[in-house]
Amino acid sequence: MQPLILVINPGASSSKVALYRGDQEEATETLYHDESITKLPTKEQYKPRLLAVEKFLSANNIQLEQLSAVVGRGGAFKPLAGGTYKINQLLLDDMFAGRVAADHVSNLGALVAHEIAQKVGKPAYFADPVSVDEFIPEARLSGLPELPRISLLHALNIRAVVHRAAGELGKPFEELSCVVVHLGSGVSVAAIRQGKIIDVNNANDGGPFSPERAGSLPTTGLIKLCFSGKYDEKAMLKRATKEGGFWAYLAESDMRKILERAEEGDEHTQLVLGAFIYQVVKEIGAYAAVLEGKFDCIILTGAGARPPYFVVEEIERRVAWMGKPVKRYPGEGEMEALAWAVMRVLGGKEKAKEYK
Repeated sequence: MQPLILVINPGASSSKVALYRGDQEEATETLYHDESITKLPTKEQYKPRLLAVEKFLSANNIQLEQLSAVVGRGGAFKPLAGGTYKINQLLLDDMFAGRVAADHVSNLGALVAHEIAQKVGKPAYFADPVSVDEFIPEARLSGLPELPRISLLHALNIRAVVHRAAGELGKPFEELSCVVVHLGSGVSVAAIRQGKIIDVNNANDGGPFSPERAGSLPTTGLIKLCFSGKYDEKAMLKRATKEGGFWAYLAESDMRKILERAEEGDEHTQLVLGAFIYQVVKEIGAYAAVLEGKFDCIILTGAGARPPYFVVEEIERRVAWMGKPVKRYPGEGEMEALAWAVMRVLGGKEKAKEYK
């Protein structure tokens, strides 16, 4: 019988949980948490979220002994190479001591996974956190020594779709090179060389604008805006990462509604949508240049790669001159990606890494 894997993915107001028998989903649920829990400091949310996951298992008549492994979403940890990691005491100590890139609720995935697994002596893992860092040295320099470029990205989905593409192309993951575009609430465009993410735009700092993020901005104009007296630091960060992009131009961040407006002939919406596509294509070209044109395919993924396909079809049309196949993997697939990561380890296709 295939191994039974419990997948845990904490979000701001809920926790997604699922049971996978091998690579097949057997049960899934989004566990919504009351504000009395979500307003607590992150570490204090750990126990009530753990209780909610245990109730999910009980409702599905699952005894802990039946589990083969537990995997939690990788959080904003310190910079790490991509892959699947065993959850060890050092990671737990770092999280409780605050030695992480950010105090984010996704960090709880590893804590809850460890707590459940250790009760029955089963292995616990996390995989491909947002802090995956495989940059080549040149990618770290920004132009100011005080502002190094930082690798933060949709690593879980990006590495999962690279694995899928490698399988479809009949190539080992470690030999595949490609440009991956994750179209989500933020847009990550990554250069993958032989399975490693050697460069990526940090969606909070640069690259194409997106539903709510501003992307790359004119530097001198940004400095003047910061000192205009209109914004303090908190408000400026919110403006760039929560009130930028489509929201800033259209007062709308729902791509479905934006596409409807464009199709109905709204010229301003069409201009903004066209600028978005323009910026995505420009970024693909930049990372194709990073790879010196030596790559196997272009991958479009994330929620923005779902139907209707106007955006992805236009992106495909504009990159056709590169002569590379374009693969679409719509959706973010976080739960499947976590389950697949553990299956690769349990199946001996990949060795679990040690958090150090």
